[in-house]
Amino acid sequence: MTLLRSILFLFSLLLLTPPFSLIALLTFPLPALLRFRVISYWSRIALWLLRVLCGIRYEVRGREHIPATPAIILSKHQSAWETLAFQQIFPPHVWVMKRSLLLVPFLGWGLAMLRPIAIDRDAGREALKQVTDQGRDRLKRGLWIVIFPEGTRVVPGNTGRYGIGGAWLATHSGAQVLPVAHNAGEFWGRNTLRKLPGTITVSIGAPIDPAGMKPAELNEKVQAWIETEMLKIQAPGAGHQASGEVGARHASPE
Repeated sequence: MTLLRSILFLFSLLLLTPPFSLIALLTFPLPALLRFRVISYWSRIALWLLRVLCGIRYEVRGREHIPATPAIILSKHQSAWETLAFQQIFPPHVWVMKRSLLLVPFLGWGLAMLRPIAIDRDAGREALKQVTDQGRDRLKRGLWIVIFPEGTRVVPGNTGRYGIGGAWLATHSGAQVLPVAHNAGEFWGRNTLRKLPGTITVSIGAPIDPAGMKPAELNEKVQAWIETEMLKIQAPGAGHQASGEVGARHASPE
């Protein structure tokens, strides 16, 4: 039944995405913040489908840490789930992402309307300049910025190399950093169709003021908080998620 529900969710998402992409294109004349609110309804429907069909819910710890002014969210990256849920958890925001994602039919078109910071990861220091220049612009427009320092989805229980881009932007813009940990990969894993029922935990840390800090120092501080928090919220033996052995601890009766 888990596999059948997962297939049904995927099929529903495939039906939902093309018409919503057309709606996203029609939002082009709207201000960025209003455009985000319209387009993010797609993620709201997707999360509802995920809850109803797959039994995946989520809880958020540390909502009180979300500041009133735009900040830079540096988050653990395990799943496609966080790209959906963050649209409902945090204020209007943009992502730093691979430029190639904007070429994906329908989904990429919708993403383009959200004015992401699209970079060429192989561009080195030029990519850092793109993140800094475009990041400052988005922050001035009242948009938050979401960056996954590990760059790619990492299997639960593992840690990827934390890139310097998010910390670099924070120290060069003065925006606060909000560290975020979650265990979404235990339920919606990387490159797997099966989605396990249960409750995802999202933990938001206290904002970090980058004033007086070097990018490397800030990056280390963010990584230390996230990885320490991961030890508190992930299931024992989380590194076995790839073989489908994780999730029972959080599984719901559904």
